[in-house]
Parts: sequence; structure tokens; C-alpha cells
Amino acid sequence: VFILLEVTAFLLIVHNSAYPKSTVLSTCNSAVAWYYELENTVVSYFRLKEDNEQLQQENAMLRNQIVLYANERERYKESENVYQYANLQHHFIPAKVIQMNMGGMKNYMTINKGERDGIKNEMGVIGPIGVVGIVSTVGQHFSIVIPITTSLNFGVSCRLQKNSKLGTLRWNGKDDKHAQLTEVESSVDVQPGDIILTSGLSTTFPENIPVGVIEKAYLQDGEALWTIDVLLYTDFSKLSYVQVIDNDIANRELELLKSEME
Repeated sequence: VFILLEVTAFLLIVHNSAYPKSTVLSTCNSAVAWYYELENTVVSYFRLKEDNEQLQQENAMLRNQIVLYANERERYKESENVYQYANLQHHFIPAKVIQMNMGGMKNYMTINKGERDGIKNEMGVIGPIGVVGIVSTVGQHFSIVIPITTSLNFGVSCRLQKNSKLGTLRWNGKDDKHAQLTEVESSVDVQPGDIILTSGLSTTFPENIPVGVIEKAYLQDGEALWTIDVLLYTDFSKLSYVQVIDNDIANRELELLKSEME
């Protein structure tokens, strides 16, 4: 009876803690991660068609980005060196999603890359056609990613593609396909169909990563800010592969700051 009560108490503590499985995974349950990876490998075999379609979408996104960067380059002719420096500061670490916990309020996913692969906490994560989330917990071989569709206080600095007006993207708490763009003044021209990109104002995500498209925008009487519903580009139900963003310059600045504080 004592052992049963001890086990019950432990399960209650774990169940009521934030991201309990991620904590167990990062400390003593690498076997569970290995099982998830094996299970995912089997499932992936039967999803080759969907994966190929996803790769086609990613190729299309990359082509669009080439055009976008080419246009941006024209704006930076007078500061060529600065432009090249800005684009060389990021590189991307590919990873595979081996387990996903979605459909609740505190969602998360597990990827098959960890500290030995260069993954660190707070790194941004993107998918084939949009922003995914940030790394929250890192083990030697696996990491936990918090998606943008979470109830935690997680916002992404974004801008409207057509006029570069800034806002912050946060989850609306309804489903994993929608979020809301906040802090956009009512004087800004906002229309359904407008594209949302990352602003590049944070070290987590570089500029011009696709986020989503405005589905609905409306103003309440007397309000000074838009209420904007955004349809996310990332389809979490079909997400198999991601890329973790390593900001070399930000990492060096952080290491320098730590050394100065010591």
C-alpha cells in the first residue's frame, strides 16, 4: 500500500508540472526518446507521399525567398558589406520531429538533435514553410521544442510584408492553425490575405521567415489597435522535419557578455 501511495503521489506531481515528459526525457528517460524515434521511423515509411509534397512546398518557399532576398539586396547596394554580414550570421541545423504533443494548452514536440549537434536553449525552429517555435530543453541526443501554439507567454516579432508595420504574434488558444497579430495600430492598412513575416528584431528568428497570412482583421468600437486573426503557414499535423536556427553572432555576443560579467 505504501509503494502504491508513493507511486500515485509521484504521478500526481509529474502530471501537474509543466512539460513533465520533457523533464523526464532530459534527465533519465532516453529510452523513451529512442522508442519515439523508432515509432516515428515506422510511421514515416507510410507517409513518404506526404513528405514529398512537403518537400515540394519547401522548394517553393525557398524559391520565393530567393526572389525576396534579391529584392532586398537592391535596397542595400550602398551597404553591401553590412548586408552580407547580416546574412552570414545564421546557419540551420536540420532535425526530425520524433514525437509531438499537440491539442492541449501546453504543447511541445521532441526532435532528434541535441547538445552534441550544437542545439542550445532559446534557438528558433522553423519548418518547411513557416515558423515552428523555440527550443526549451536540450539533452545530449534529443531536444524539446515549444511551438508558437502554446499557452505560455511566447510572442514572435513580426511585420506586414506590404508595409513593414510591426506587431507581435501570439497564440489565440483555439487551435494549432491560427494565432493573433497584436500591437498593430488602427491607422495601419490591414487586409485579409496580407502576408506576415518575421521582423528580424530578435536574435531568435532572422528576418523574412514566413509566418502566416491574415485571415480576418477587425476593430472594436473605440479601440486603437487591430484584432488580427492569422492563418499559420506551418501545418503541425503534417510536420516531420524542422530546421533549428543557430545565430552565430548572438551566441558570440552572449559568451562575451558572460565573460565580462565574470
